[in-house]
Amino acid sequence: MPQYRNDPTLPGLLFPGSHMVIDDDYVFLSGLSAEDIQGGETVLGNMAEETRLVMRRIQRMLVSAGCDMADVVRVDVHITDLDLIREMDAAYAEFFDAHRYPARTCTVSPRLYGGAHVEITVMARRPAGSQAPGSVADAD
Repeated sequence: MPQYRNDPTLPGLLFPGSHMVIDDDYVFLSGLSAEDIQGGETVLGNMAEETRLVMRRIQRMLVSAGCDMADVVRVDVHITDLDLIREMDAAYAEFFDAHRYPARTCTVSPRLYGGAHVEITVMARRPAGSQAPGSVADAD
C-alpha cells in the first residue's frame, strides 16, 4: 500500500497532491522549486543556486524514504530559460556520480510558480529491504 507524505519542512501544498508517494519499490517526488523551500527567495534568479537548493532538499526527502541520490532513476527538469541550461546542468551534475546519471527530460516552462527558474521532479528505486523512517528532517 503506498504511503502519501508531505514534508513538514515545506509549506503546505496549494494543489491536491503529496510531496512524496512511497511504495515498496519506488519513491515519487512532486516537482520542487526554490519557491517551495523556506529561504528559497534568497536564491531566486540564480539558476545554479536554485538548482543546488532544490537538489539538497530532494536528497533529504529521499533519505527520509530510505534512498539516496544513487537510487534516482528518472528526473524531469523544467526551466524557464533554455539559455541557462548549462548553469543548471553544472549544479545538477554535482549530486550524482559521474557517468551514473538518471534518465532525464528537460523542458522549457516559461512560467514556474512564484518566479522560480527551475523545478525538478524525481523518481527513485528503493533498495531491497529499505525501511522509510517516519519523518523528514530539515538540515538547512
